[in-house]
Amino acid sequence: MDGTLDHYRGPNARAVDKVIDHVDHHCAAFIGLSPFAVLSTADAAGSPDVSPRGGVPGFVRVLDPRTLVLPDREGNYRLDSLHNLQANPQAALMFLVPGIDEVLRVYGRARLAPTTDVDLDLVEFGKPPLSVLLVDVERAYFHCAKAVMRSRLWDPDGRVERSVFPPMGQVWREHTAADTPAQPDDEMRTELAGEL
Repeated sequence: MDGTLDHYRGPNARAVDKVIDHVDHHCAAFIGLSPFAVLSTADAAGSPDVSPRGGVPGFVRVLDPRTLVLPDREGNYRLDSLHNLQANPQAALMFLVPGIDEVLRVYGRARLAPTTDVDLDLVEFGKPPLSVLLVDVERAYFHCAKAVMRSRLWDPDGRVERSVFPPMGQVWREHTAADTPAQPDDEMRTELAGEL
């Protein structure tokens, strides 16, 4: 080691003691308010992947204090997370709730299952999920508000005008060196909305 970590002080007691081995009623309430989560997985070699997941608030269900149900809905069909979980079941979820600066982190082992394995109505936007991820919770804790406060993530004055970044049709065309015309953003968003 080069000694870089020597410049950091140790964690305070609250940062250590906050880790629990289940989803308590506060965690469950937060998940029930959350319309957005980030799923982190890694393949057998440890190469990481993160995938955004979203839905109506509470789209991830708390089956019991040690089990979460994450519906897997239609997406781009790369299935990176699902392939990773077949090789390495370790997973992490980070839940965000618009307007609340703290985030919830949950760690455990996830397995893919058919929707019939859970007795829940998971229809959203008029469609059932293709499958579900059952996450066996091993650790859960709330992360302090500093990062969200620094980023001003929920501050309306912190929003950027969409015009400051090129349209995604242009980005994808140039990013992939495609020789086809860029798809107009309004057409792309209409298409995506129709797939919800």
